[in-house]
Amino acid sequence: MKILCKLTLALGMVGIMLGAWKAKTPSRKSPNIILILADDLGYSDLGCYGSEIHTPNLDFLAQHGLRYRQFYNTSRCCPTRAALLTGLYNHQAGIGKMTDAENQPGYQGHITDQTVTLAEVLKSAGYQTAMTGKWHVSNTLVQPKGTDQQAWLNHQKDFGTFSPLEQYPTRRGFDKFFGTIWGVVDFFDPFSLVNGTEPVRQVPKDYYHTDAINDTTVSYIKSFASSEKPFFIYVAQNAPHWPLQARPEDIAKYEKTYQAGWQAIRQARYERMVNMGLIRADQAKLAPTDLPDWQANPTKDWDARAMSVHAAMIDRMDQGIGRIIQALKQTGELDNTLIVFLSDNGASSENCAAYGPGFDRPSETRDGRKIVYATEKQALPGPQTTYASLGKHWAAVANTPYRYWKAESYEGGVNTPFIAFWPQGITASKGSYSDQVGHVMDLMATVCELSGARYPTQINGKAIPVSTGRSLVPSFKGKSADWPTELFNEHFGARSVRQGSWKLVSTASDSTWHLYNLKTDRTETLNLAAQHPEKVTELARLWQRWAATHQVLPKPGR
Repeated sequence: MKILCKLTLALGMVGIMLGAWKAKTPSRKSPNIILILADDLGYSDLGCYGSEIHTPNLDFLAQHGLRYRQFYNTSRCCPTRAALLTGLYNHQAGIGKMTDAENQPGYQGHITDQTVTLAEVLKSAGYQTAMTGKWHVSNTLVQPKGTDQQAWLNHQKDFGTFSPLEQYPTRRGFDKFFGTIWGVVDFFDPFSLVNGTEPVRQVPKDYYHTDAINDTTVSYIKSFASSEKPFFIYVAQNAPHWPLQARPEDIAKYEKTYQAGWQAIRQARYERMVNMGLIRADQAKLAPTDLPDWQANPTKDWDARAMSVHAAMIDRMDQGIGRIIQALKQTGELDNTLIVFLSDNGASSENCAAYGPGFDRPSETRDGRKIVYATEKQALPGPQTTYASLGKHWAAVANTPYRYWKAESYEGGVNTPFIAFWPQGITASKGSYSDQVGHVMDLMATVCELSGARYPTQINGKAIPVSTGRSLVPSFKGKSADWPTELFNEHFGARSVRQGSWKLVSTASDSTWHLYNLKTDRTETLNLAAQHPEKVTELARLWQRWAATHQVLPKPGR
């Protein structure tokens, strides 16, 4: 009996440590929906997807929810956000490239007035709506004089609105908004920060943007929970997008972790992914890379530090997500809340230091300290006074086991970790994996089914394109959801079409089509184009037809 009592007590303590809870009696209220989008997060950057990075809160959601193996974004920040928010391919929504207004329907640089957003649709179903974080789906207003633009970025001059007001989140269905209108931010003092439509002209000394996003989300939850109406909150994280900037105490956790080098970390992640059943070694070989020898790397101390900061940014984001989960528990809303987590694209191979100051990048801090763009790796990443990014070698690690990265249509660019958690609504085995093929467009059909909202056919007398997204609700029950026979992508010339298990893809720098069978080759290592020329022709024609009918073509300037 003593042993039994001790065992019972021990198990109880484990349950408390893991945040164990029991689902309450299902409510008749439609579920709350919290959509969390990370920025430039690699496929294997979470503990529950094979990483060494400490992400206990996201791991908790995965252990009590579903992890998807093949869920797709559009390979870049603002195009993915446009597709996610509207349920359309990003070109149909007006953002075929970035946020510049160009003279073609698919390249307006903002989500157009011939679309509806998730927030607008859910408001029609009686939802309270809010957003925190990175908007990045509106035209960026740039000052004519470069010196004025730089002074604006440095918080030394004020030029008012950052985009046309009619394109702000609060004009597209969100009751509340706190975050940045533009994409790139200084995490300690972000440019384009607004509350509603009002610019936030000063932040506290200890400000860190990831904390502000998550803590504001907590305040919105507590406010909304006092109402009988369900709520929708879109949490658009900036982490872990460059510049690599993190709090010192978070960086310290990973001070020695990445001294093992690229190859060792990538191999360890791959083995964990296989052991946890996320991937099968016979179907997903570790894709070949051109990683140089770590021991011969003359800048390995700087490179190890860069990945430590990347990990610290993800760790801090996870801490904030823990506070969001806790707020839902405290308000009694957790059991009837669908929490979805994903990334807008794969990890980035960019060398942001080479861009230098300008457009959306400051040259100095508000108090006049010069910012070092570490083109020669002359300043360690982490503090506010440096601009640096992962580079392609660590990006290859972050996207384990896949090839390529952000902006490419290979799996490393478009395949995102995707977690769905909803205690009262997900009846599939908790902690299981889903092979459902999904796309960010599917969130529109999903929330319509869950809320009872109807996706409209027109807005303000203008026809809205039909959404080709499919509801993910059947996959929540362990069933296969219907999905289009084909999925397409295009970004700056990088292209792909997936039909069943066949995928035809080309890179931004080489238009040659490559063909892969994802059923047996998930990591795109064996090009079958020469063996199946008829399939190449068939899929290439499908892509061309899609491009002609979805505002991909003609491209601006061509």
